Amino acid sequence: MDEFPHYWFPAKHYGWGWGLPTAWQGWVIFLVFIALLLGGALWWLPRHGLAAFLIWTAVISAALLAVCWAKGEPPRWRWGDSP
Repeated sequence: MDEFPHYWFPAKHYGWGWGLPTAWQGWVIFLVFIALLLGGALWWLPRHGLAAFLIWTAVISAALLAVCWAKGEPPRWRWGDSP
């Protein structure tokens, strides 16, 4: 068993937040997010307008943020020098 926890989303080298996924589970979540975003653009924009699409985008972005928070490295400000 691993000594260190396996994170789906590594912390960014510079700034606050997460980078691209490093585990297959993270890639699945990321690709689902992209599919939902594109699907929302095709569905919400023409039928319900920009406001509905922006709400949709905020909801799925919040869901992605929650997954990154739960399955990613603990977020903190990074300057690139320290691991």
